[in-house]
Amino acid sequence: MFSAGFVLAGGGSSRMGRDKALLPFAGGVLAEHVAREVEAAAGSLTVLGDPALYGHLGWPAWPDLVPGRGPIGALHTALSRTEADWNLFVACDMPDIRREDLVLLLKEAGAAEADCVAPLSEEKRSHPLCAAYHRRALPAVTRALNDNHLKMQDLLAAIQTVYTRAIGPDRLTNVNTLEDWLDACRTPR
Repeated sequence: MFSAGFVLAGGGSSRMGRDKALLPFAGGVLAEHVAREVEAAAGSLTVLGDPALYGHLGWPAWPDLVPGRGPIGALHTALSRTEADWNLFVACDMPDIRREDLVLLLKEAGAAEADCVAPLSEEKRSHPLCAAYHRRALPAVTRALNDNHLKMQDLLAAIQTVYTRAIGPDRLTNVNTLEDWLDACRTPR
């Protein structure tokens, strides 16, 4: 199965107060750590964010085709440009994600008759920013973008989504605050 990997960077980071993607982490920055895991699982990596901010990380960086629309805008950009059927999207602020988890997610995606395969946590919370999207989801993503329906959870409800428990809930945590980041830095990798 041909797949492509993407790391979403460049969000507002309003609770953190600074760009989460560029926080020091594991001998580099947080986005690099996540990017290495995604690239190992998908075989390629593109950072979805401003090349002026993230181009130095060593991977291609794509700015949003329609700026200011959040994750839906980034997803639209990637699905508009990708040549892969299945596309793995992971937020840059997930320090506990592991390549073996992402390989399982992609394997499930390859066997699914769906537009998206997204993890579901114990609390039955879906994770649209750590999910595999088929490029056939592009028309629905474009509609959501054009209609200004920017909530990722709403997108998952509008497309054919298969939910999986392939990734344990302990791997799906986000770094949103300074305390989250400090906790992540204290956890051995």
